[in-house]
Amino acid sequence: MTDKPTIGYIGLGIMGKAMARNVMKAGYKVVAHNRSRAAVKELVGEGAVEAFSPKAVAEQVDIVFTNLPDSPDVELVALGADGVIAGAHEGLIFVDNSTIKPASARLIAEKLGEVGVLCLDAPVSGGDVGAQNGTLTIMVGGPKQALDKVMPIFEAMGKSITHVGEGGAGQVTKACNQIMVAAQMVAMGELLIFARKSGVDPEKVVQAIRGGAAGCWTLDNKPPRLFAGNRQPGFKAYMQAKDLGIVIDTAREYGIPLPSAGVNAQLFSAMLQMDMAELDNSAVVGVIEALAGQELLED
Repeated sequence: MTDKPTIGYIGLGIMGKAMARNVMKAGYKVVAHNRSRAAVKELVGEGAVEAFSPKAVAEQVDIVFTNLPDSPDVELVALGADGVIAGAHEGLIFVDNSTIKPASARLIAEKLGEVGVLCLDAPVSGGDVGAQNGTLTIMVGGPKQALDKVMPIFEAMGKSITHVGEGGAGQVTKACNQIMVAAQMVAMGELLIFARKSGVDPEKVVQAIRGGAAGCWTLDNKPPRLFAGNRQPGFKAYMQAKDLGIVIDTAREYGIPLPSAGVNAQLFSAMLQMDMAELDNSAVVGVIEALAGQELLED
């Protein structure tokens, strides 16, 4: 049996650090890099190897993962002067766990492919809890021969791994996911304020409806935190707004009408203007509160 591949992980935010830690727990050597060094030092204290550039990571590993805020960040890390492409070598596989534009994922795959690197776009869903528990949903685009080699590492990160199609298909799938997530968060905010302002206990409303046709992940996971007054992330509102921007840009590219997603994008954009950017995406209820003149925790 061959030795386990060496793994690189670039981007150690709320999600990335937990995912890299689970890879380490599964017995893989991890080479870590992050613009902010505190997260790197934390993982080094647990056995990771420190690197100081994407190039340095790529030179030392068999598979390099990235988990970064937006399309330009991934393009820079992958294709920049000191990027993964500069440290590329035979057999290297590049896997992006970020949520970026499908067009960016395809560009990166094309450019890295020119130097012999196989690429997977593999965005994830499941939030900070899923990242910590290794129960993420991973949606994958790219060549099957690369996925076959990466699958054991994905299994350390998530419980549902689906090969959707060729390069960019993972990011299209994540955009679809974010359309539904945003719709659920907004609908939950509306129903909670609707119940409260109508004089009915929203906690009991959630208890009554979550086992029926309205049942969903959002109603199963978010209300207890909101009822406890906790609107901390989780998944930050500004990231949800960014993802909806990807949805709208891609829809425009293909001529797809998305009326409700367009409204929801505006509501999450409003969160940024109302100093809620760092709150959880479920805190979009705060926009509904402002519009309705009714706070969730105030009778």
